[in-house]
Amino acid sequence: MSDIDITLDNVAVITNDGNPESTTDQPATGFDLLGLHPALLKAVQLSGYTEPTAVQAAAIPAAITGVDLAVTAATGSGKTAAFVLPALHRLATSELKSQRGAVGPRVLVLTPTRELTIQVSQACDTYGNQLRWLRTATVVGGVPYGAQLRAIKSPLDVLVATPGRLLDHLNSGNLNLSRVEVLVLDEADRMLDMGFIEDIEAIAAATPATRQTLLFSATLAGNVAKLAGKLMRSPQRIETHSHTDTNTFITQRLHWADGRGHKDRLLERLLTDPEIDQAIVFTSTQIDAERVAVSLEALGHAVAALHGGMPQGRRNHTLLGLRRRKLRILVATDVAARGIDVPTISHVINYGLPITAEDYVHRIGRTGRAGRTGLAITLAEYGDAHKIRSIERFTTQQIPVSTLEGLEPKARPANATGRPTRPHGARSGSERARPSGTTVRHGAPARRDFSDAPRRARRP
Repeated sequence: MSDIDITLDNVAVITNDGNPESTTDQPATGFDLLGLHPALLKAVQLSGYTEPTAVQAAAIPAAITGVDLAVTAATGSGKTAAFVLPALHRLATSELKSQRGAVGPRVLVLTPTRELTIQVSQACDTYGNQLRWLRTATVVGGVPYGAQLRAIKSPLDVLVATPGRLLDHLNSGNLNLSRVEVLVLDEADRMLDMGFIEDIEAIAAATPATRQTLLFSATLAGNVAKLAGKLMRSPQRIETHSHTDTNTFITQRLHWADGRGHKDRLLERLLTDPEIDQAIVFTSTQIDAERVAVSLEALGHAVAALHGGMPQGRRNHTLLGLRRRKLRILVATDVAARGIDVPTISHVINYGLPITAEDYVHRIGRTGRAGRTGLAITLAEYGDAHKIRSIERFTTQQIPVSTLEGLEPKARPANATGRPTRPHGARSGSERARPSGTTVRHGAPARRDFSDAPRRARRP
């Protein structure tokens, strides 16, 4: 099978010799034209969906044929349904579904975080609600082993898991992956960023070589491409977005701050905006998430923190409060917020900048979902200028600079694009704000914070 590249909205199939076979536009199709099992179509209809998104229209028919797929899709594009529906279709149309006594999953989905695992599991329940025999389980860290052991040792159709805890069960001999027919790697780029490449390779090695592999990622370059080369067989490649694409539903804004105190005042003013339905405030560390949440609660906001250091029960309670609109503001770290899909998030505020430019794209993608408009605001100190430049180079978009009356940055003069220039000899605001008396001199790389990253001794 030759490699195939599909790019939407104008779909062109490119063969290995580089010549297009077709340059016709992707025809408008409903879910009923994608070849899905009738029970799945009914479930989709009951969910209120009538037309597939671009990634669903491209990926579902291809996945149903059984080929391996490598797919790029923007956050909020409907990618979860793009792999859940064809995986459930395979189960529903297979004669093996009568083997109810067999142990071990037939579909295995790997995700980077607990929250995304829950989201995928809920999608399986939603789209599989007409398949009365369907059994789904999740395996994540922060949950007692007992319940997970009972689930994975029982007849099972779909298993959704984070790589670390799943590998623990596999290495202890408690998990049988010999029945896996479909392996899904959701947000593969994020799992590699979190250091899970060896875990993923070990898990894949325990599944049959004849399995179908579906890889979804924000990018198909670099280490993701290497992983695809190791795990996939002549995959078809579907690209439905580029990180340089402009999301017309999201307005971006940049506010420069003189230091942490100035940032706190900017944040307080921004959150008084009556246009905010619900907002996510992103911080760089767990400590900042807790501190900012406590500070905002003292001001009367309905707010809660969400980060990887919290017990799973508390995290679930917080997310439920967000979805039920009991919370107006969520203060979160990158890892904890990954996979949150709440269409009423109208604002994203970057209180602390992300480590990578890719994370910035994922952060602001929490708003502007389901056809709604959203506002993404970044608060940056002078020492963050290189990160802002990196984000703008990555997205090929300049973030417009804005100010709030009475809270303008004191740095003068500003350059032509509104980027403030520090007075000669002044220290950066980020340097002044560092705790415990530690400083990072201007031009020295800041210490990377790993407080929310996975460790071998502590699986997510």
